[in-house]
Amino acid sequence: MQKIIDAIEKMNLEINNYQAEKFLLYMNLLCDWNRKINLTSITNENEIIIKHFADSVSLLSVMQLKNSNVIDIGSGAGFPGIPLKILCPQINLTLVDSLGKRVKFLCTVKNDLNLENVNCFHARAEEFVKNNRETYDICVSRAVANLSALTEICLPFVKVGGFFIAYKGPQVDDEILHAQNCIKKLGGEITDIKKICLPFSDIIHSLIFVRKLSNSPLKYPRNYAKILKTPL
Repeated sequence: MQKIIDAIEKMNLEINNYQAEKFLLYMNLLCDWNRKINLTSITNENEIIIKHFADSVSLLSVMQLKNSNVIDIGSGAGFPGIPLKILCPQINLTLVDSLGKRVKFLCTVKNDLNLENVNCFHARAEEFVKNNRETYDICVSRAVANLSALTEICLPFVKVGGFFIAYKGPQVDDEILHAQNCIKKLGGEITDIKKICLPFSDIIHSLIFVRKLSNSPLKYPRNYAKILKTPL
């Protein structure tokens, strides 16, 4: 548990023992379930703490979420949403994933960690947005899709004035260049790019902040196959 505390505090974030215990239980659940279903290729304890937990909460080192209504698209094993919720329990969190087995895991984590104001949904984002359009203050995603595709999927969930925040690797210049047209069409603008050095490592990740300036056209997002085939 001390390793978790050290990693979080290294990022100039506060964590108490109760929160550290939740992270430890989360890690145990992740490793246990990962033997049955493929949740993550990262199974080493230190790597989980750094590459999953610390990376997920890195947003809190540069932005206060307070009582925000947050949606995590393509949540997978719960990153970044669940670590953000553990460290910032005031947020209202929605987790969306397209694979039922992963959503079952997310529900187990929610219940076993006694996380309040967390909702887990088995759905494709392009379908889920139909009844949840421009509902959230913040949308986060650590999905592997390129920034253009992620923007088309995620920005329609965000209220005008809110943010879509994409978790990316260190090299983002090309993705940003190719996503500019899409971001503009969806009513957004990149307002900041934060480079985050993960604790006790030489790993640098990027947080791309896209502010919602105007309503996204109702025709977006398109079907995911079309998004990939013909990027905006």
